[in-house]
Amino acid sequence: MPVAATGRRSSPLAFAAGAAVGLLGGMIGLGGAEFRLPMLIGLFGFVALQAVILNKALSLVVVATALPARLFAVPIEDVTSHWGVIVNLLAGSLAGAWLGATWATRMRSRTLYRVLAVLLVLIAATLLVTHLGTVQPSGIDGPWQVAAGVAAGVAIGVVAALMGVAGGELLIPTIVLLYAIDIKVAGSLSLAVSLPTMLVAFARYSRDQSFTVLAKNRTFLIAMAAGSVAGTVLGGLLLDVVPSAVLIPLLAALLVLSSFKVWRHD
Repeated sequence: MPVAATGRRSSPLAFAAGAAVGLLGGMIGLGGAEFRLPMLIGLFGFVALQAVILNKALSLVVVATALPARLFAVPIEDVTSHWGVIVNLLAGSLAGAWLGATWATRMRSRTLYRVLAVLLVLIAATLLVTHLGTVQPSGIDGPWQVAAGVAAGVAIGVVAALMGVAGGELLIPTIVLLYAIDIKVAGSLSLAVSLPTMLVAFARYSRDQSFTVLAKNRTFLIAMAAGSVAGTVLGGLLLDVVPSAVLIPLLAALLVLSSFKVWRHD
């Protein structure tokens, strides 16, 4: 099991890394967990499952902070009026989160590294398609819409649990595509779905012995959480300062590069 040198897990470095990741995510309207995961593995030397659990804990903090903050931009009435969308997606995502966390705890580390690498490429492709292209409503309604929502929820729950992310990069385009909802409202709805979904995955991970990584790295976790929240807030303030046509391809390339490094990790 690779162990990083003590200096590599210092609180100042953890805060700085969390802030950098939060800044990147905030500038495109996300929490940045997809960028934090390879950093936990490559820079700080955590093994795959430990990195996923730490990432999940940090994602919980960021989402719990972001949800009330978004109420200033999107009134609560605009969110609660779409309660059916939240219930529809949760019907699948809660089961998917439990399933994904179960798979992660049972995989060999080598296999989990490979899965994470593939998912990083998937997220990179999703960023390119959703931020540089246009997501149009599918026109599906009725029972088919409900069925598609449950199926999408399961898939997103699995991916979010496996990577320790909130899943907003997948939830937001799904909500726009399936339910024809404005993207700003979709962002708040995604947080409302993400929080209980992450809690379910977190509960499943708490049953694994690797969950002790949180207690053993409490100071590191607090420092990175503080940096992540600060970076996300700053990134939100800088939203659209850098043109998407420049920023998104760079971030996608960073994810692909990270996926190669994670794939080769033993």
